[in-house]
Amino acid sequence: MSVRIDITGLRPERVAFVPSPLAELGMALHVLAEPGHHPGSQGWVTGVTARLDPHLADRMCEADFLWRTTFSDLFMPFAGVPGRDTLPGGTLAEELDLLDKLTDDQFVDAGMEFVCTPGYDSRKRDVLSDPETRRLALELAAARGPRQVRFAQRLLADPPAVRAWLRQFLEDCDEAFFAETWSRVRHTLAGDARHKTELLRHKGLAEALGAVSPSITHDEAAARITVDKLVESRTATEDGGLLLVPTSLGRPHLTVLHRFGWQPVLQYPVGAAEPAAPPSVEQLALRMTALSHPVRMRLCRNLARSAYTTGELAQMLGVTAPEISRHLAVLKKADLLTTRRRGRYVLHQLDVAVVARLGSDFLEGVLR
Repeated sequence: MSVRIDITGLRPERVAFVPSPLAELGMALHVLAEPGHHPGSQGWVTGVTARLDPHLADRMCEADFLWRTTFSDLFMPFAGVPGRDTLPGGTLAEELDLLDKLTDDQFVDAGMEFVCTPGYDSRKRDVLSDPETRRLALELAAARGPRQVRFAQRLLADPPAVRAWLRQFLEDCDEAFFAETWSRVRHTLAGDARHKTELLRHKGLAEALGAVSPSITHDEAAARITVDKLVESRTATEDGGLLLVPTSLGRPHLTVLHRFGWQPVLQYPVGAAEPAAPPSVEQLALRMTALSHPVRMRLCRNLARSAYTTGELAQMLGVTAPEISRHLAVLKKADLLTTRRRGRYVLHQLDVAVVARLGSDFLEGVLR
């Protein structure tokens, strides 16, 4: 599974690495709502919540579905501005002005994403003008909960009022905690963006994307970028650009904006390097499937303790050597075994370190 970005005809000058204060504020709200996703930010979360005004904390719960699961594309309005060539603003105020440049249709469509919209990457919806689409939207919102219904009703009835409410809320968050956070992280993000831009200029797109994340691959022949995600989707730069936005708070998320008609955006975490390239979601599925079979689980019990030959394992488990060989092949294909030769014998052993990481690898894969 993956998100594929068609970059046919994309010119190098239309690829931009640039920080976004509004996108980082969206990530900050997400981290505050779901601190369990971000164990490395526990200190920051504790510091912010300890001094947060109770009234603002209550307001953060009013529409936290816009940033709890992940954060709404409304936090990246630069991607939706007509012309598909707008960059993030240098300040939060400039980016909030870009939010005002979205049409009401765009604003409502993006705002409804976590309220009632099942998917967003295929076509334009007419939820404001089409009564049947509106009815279905409110019906789906009702299944999500009363807060979603109230928000959807407000959004459909008066988009400018909700736009003004959102802007005031974000300005209050900036005053309460984000301005201080942004002043601390913006230089790191700007430095990372400069470094990646130099890689792009001197070594090409594939090298720059590889430095962003090993979960991103560039197929130059197919004019395609593939992002390893637990979602299947596609988008295209078409006549627009490709934006790559660094985040300091976002690990382990690798976010892809692939909304129909908007510029594709990759938001990637910066900070401490990973000890090893994360496995793909296909590799995770392969490993979990390999470990789920009862015979292979019994094999692992032995192989975790010592190295054994195929014949020894067959004798211990009371099954034939060919059957043991088939199960060992599955474990080996999933990179769960190490092997070494001792004379004419081959010894197999479980790679305990890989198995121990499987829980955290799985969590990173589903959060990526």
